[in-house]
Amino acid sequence: MAWVPIANLVLWANIAKKPVWWGILCLVPLVGIVFIILLWMAIAEARNKPNWWGILLIVPGVNLIVPGYLAWSD
Repeated sequence: MAWVPIANLVLWANIAKKPVWWGILCLVPLVGIVFIILLWMAIAEARNKPNWWGILLIVPGVNLIVPGYLAWSD
């Protein structure tokens, strides 16, 4: 599911333990940015990291490192 674009958003919602429609709302312009950040904050909490790691996705360059850190850290 991680490599299929729309299914990826559903997977994010499942990992974050949010309803599936949160993933679908990521497709709406402007509203999607807010929901993507909220989902990544919830994913960070699901990985036992501080939720501000999800906010770091706004920072250019850092947004390439944060998903890998959340995926492969203990």
